[in-house]
Amino acid sequence: MPSLYHYLSLSALLFCIGIFGALTRRNAIGILMAIELLFNAVNINFVAFARFIDPQAIVGQVFTIFVITIAAAEAAVGLAIIILIYRQHKGVDVDKVNIMKW
Repeated sequence: MPSLYHYLSLSALLFCIGIFGALTRRNAIGILMAIELLFNAVNINFVAFARFIDPQAIVGQVFTIFVITIAAAEAAVGLAIIILIYRQHKGVDVDKVNIMKW
């Protein structure tokens, strides 16, 4: 049976991959996918701590459901913004898009 250390190691690995992906990607969809990896790493932490600290409480699972809901909303809004940018600029390279500048 995996211990808390195994879950935290997996979560830390996912979080590092997500940070690396968010900082090095130039494609907006790749950045959104890296942010989803960050959210999943946090979810693993919530569930692991809830299971190992107090298995009877469902606080970690409730927080995980909230994070999943927020991630779904973020993905929907982010993809809508990316589609609008693609229609105007014919690409989703974040270095080339400067529509937020004055």
